[in-house]
Amino acid sequence: MEPLRIDHVGIAVNSLDEMRPFYEALGLKSNGIEEVEQQKVRVEFYPCGDSEIELLESTTEDGPIAKFIEKKGAGIQHIAIRVPDIKAAIAEMQEKGFRMIDTEPRYGAGGASIAFMHPKASGGVLIELTERK
Repeated sequence: MEPLRIDHVGIAVNSLDEMRPFYEALGLKSNGIEEVEQQKVRVEFYPCGDSEIELLESTTEDGPIAKFIEKKGAGIQHIAIRVPDIKAAIAEMQEKGFRMIDTEPRYGAGGASIAFMHPKASGGVLIELTERK
């Protein structure tokens, strides 16, 4: 696998609206809000240099972000690594014996193709592999 860079850090929040003033106070500017129905989440990206901060707000009480916040509290939920070929990256990680949550790419915010690795494969950190066109 040839990682290109850290694409973004995903942060679970209770409310995008409540967190926006903090990130704007840091001098960051939002790229807007997108709802990803398949993942039961609304996201807001804040570019920061070559990477981004992604705020994630659950749209349902049973969504993965709501469950994360209930279990661990608001905070860093995942780290995304950009790869040039998501299918090849998934296959390579599986060949190396690492457990994937997603064995096929799925839609991610901003039109990215994404796949999550199981946190047990990475010492408790949820890693997202992402390919952007």
